[in-house]
Amino acid sequence: MEESIMKEDFTERLQERIIQNLREIYTPMIINHWQNPENWGIMNVANGYAKITGPCGDTMEISLKVEDRRIEKCTFDTDGCGVSIACGSIVTEIVRDRTLAEARKITQDRFLKHCGGLPEVDKHCALLAVNTLQKAIDDYESTKSESWKGLYRRT
Repeated sequence: MEESIMKEDFTERLQERIIQNLREIYTPMIINHWQNPENWGIMNVANGYAKITGPCGDTMEISLKVEDRRIEKCTFDTDGCGVSIACGSIVTEIVRDRTLAEARKITQDRFLKHCGGLPEVDKHCALLAVNTLQKAIDDYESTKSESWKGLYRRT
């Protein structure tokens, strides 16, 4: 019993130290979205979709529900690291209720300013999220007049 309590205490101290180290590197927004991602999952009925694998090997998927050229809902999925999770979550929050024209203006630089920046080694995660969003918008644009094409997406 005592050994079990010692292991629990050690685990708690280790987790707290890891969180302290993360706070020295990442903004509160990044940590929050990493630990509590928003809009996780891919919609079954989306009218915009994209899937990209970045140079690091992380894959991100984004699905959009667009009505009257406004993004009503945006969801993501990734097999990537915590920073990829955070970036996917943040980008879905940024574009919700925005017009497609507004969403088109989201670049890696604007994203990084919005979330308070990332270490150089993690900036590719922001680029992956932004590029996947832009490709999902492209998909919507290419299928909006012929919605049946969306049924035959390659995933």
